[in-house]
Amino acid sequence: MSLTIIKAGLLDTVQDLGRSGFGSWGINPGGAMDRHASQIANILTGNEMHEALIEMHFPGPQILFEQNALISITGADFTPVLNDQPVSLWQPILVRRNTILHFSQWKQGARCYLSVHGGFAIDKWLNSYSTNTKAAAGGWRGRRLEKGDEINFGESSIYYAGFLKQGKDHQPLGWRTGVNRIYDQPNEIFFIQGHEWNQLHDISKNDLLQEDFLIHSLSDRMGYHLTGMPLTVTERRELLSSGVSFGTIQLLPNGQLIVLMADHQTTGGYPRVGHIISAHLPKLAQLRPGDHVRFSLTDIQTAEELYFSQQQDITILKRSCSCNLNKMTC
Repeated sequence: MSLTIIKAGLLDTVQDLGRSGFGSWGINPGGAMDRHASQIANILTGNEMHEALIEMHFPGPQILFEQNALISITGADFTPVLNDQPVSLWQPILVRRNTILHFSQWKQGARCYLSVHGGFAIDKWLNSYSTNTKAAAGGWRGRRLEKGDEINFGESSIYYAGFLKQGKDHQPLGWRTGVNRIYDQPNEIFFIQGHEWNQLHDISKNDLLQEDFLIHSLSDRMGYHLTGMPLTVTERRELLSSGVSFGTIQLLPNGQLIVLMADHQTTGGYPRVGHIISAHLPKLAQLRPGDHVRFSLTDIQTAEELYFSQQQDITILKRSCSCNLNKMTC
């Protein structure tokens, strides 16, 4: 074994960037809720961006590394600690065998990601490592991680002995990434109009844009239920079920909104009044029940520009990390 769960967290699952191409079978994409943080975690450890990693919620798990590893921790700040020493997020860290990772205090965010160089030696289900708990498939045995689970790492080419200093149980490497721009103004979420946007009363359109909405305690990886000013449509009509996606905003019969998240169903029959832009899904994924959301209407051009800017930053970071990590391989 390479990694052992010595204490399970609230909800720890193996994820990647999702399971695409099976919506016609009724199988949702799943994957990491914050796909930006998951990609960065893998890049920092020299993995491909779609490699398997662990998504964690607070309270987080306690994890024993039973062999040397190169790790990174991204996303929410749960105050990660290696043995007795706090360590930084968004930075690659060399870890000596028999070191324990735990999370001592919640500071901000909803989901944290742990990547290990080489990934995990687990099998894919329908071309993805993501855990589908409803189908009990994918990830680690189709379920959340539990105490006693032992997971092997994939192949590693890092020469750990040459870089781990004598007497130290971990060693941060000399580079990290900044993500303030991605998560700036965390409660302001941009969206574009959905197919049924014009079915909303003008007053309700104004309310959607001017009022704050509270994330309900029933929210989960499938969808964020929002509580706010009830919205109304000009005419109630039956809609045929149609395709929905990560970020679709639907209007429920009670006038409240739900934003579909990573484990969303493949089709839905409620009015689709909007779609969260891809560049703001990471911000949304890091909000928790009790947080508020304020929506801002934007256009496709702005949405594309923000997304392309993020992708450019990822490309630059990947080249930089690859250059640095190449010096550590044997």
